[in-house]
Amino acid sequence: MEEKKEKLGIDVLDPQMKEALSRAIEEVAAEEEEEKKQEPKKGEEIIPEVLRSLLDIPLEISVELGRTKMLIGDLLQITQGSTIELDKFENEPVEILINGRHIARGEVILIGDKFGIRIIDIISPEERIKRLGKI
Repeated sequence: MEEKKEKLGIDVLDPQMKEALSRAIEEVAAEEEEEKKQEPKKGEEIIPEVLRSLLDIPLEISVELGRTKMLIGDLLQITQGSTIELDKFENEPVEILINGRHIARGEVILIGDKFGIRIIDIISPEERIKRLGKI
C-alpha cells in the first residue's frame, strides 16, 4: 500500500500566511542589511566619543630620509654644493614621524611634480595614540 507523504513547506500555507511570511523574511533581510552598513568595515576603527573632539587638532608630519654623524670640524667645512651621505640605501623605506614620533615607514614617490610617500608599514591606531601621548 502506498503511503501518502505529507506536504511540508510553504505550499501548505494559505495565501495570507504566505504573504505574511514573505513580508517577515523581507523585513529581517532589510534589518540585517542595515546592520551591515552600520558595522565598521575591516580595518576601520570605531573612535570613542571622548576622542572625537581631538580629531581636528593639527599634527606635524615629517619624513626622515636618513641620518648620519659628523664631527664639528667636518660640519664647519660644509659649503653650498657639498653632499652628505646618509645611512639609508637608495630603495630603503623612509621613516614617517608624527610630532617627532615614529608611526610608519614608506617609499618616496612622485605625485605630479611633488614628492609623496606610499605607506608600506604602519603601527596600529591604538599604538599611534599611545605614542602621541608620550612627551
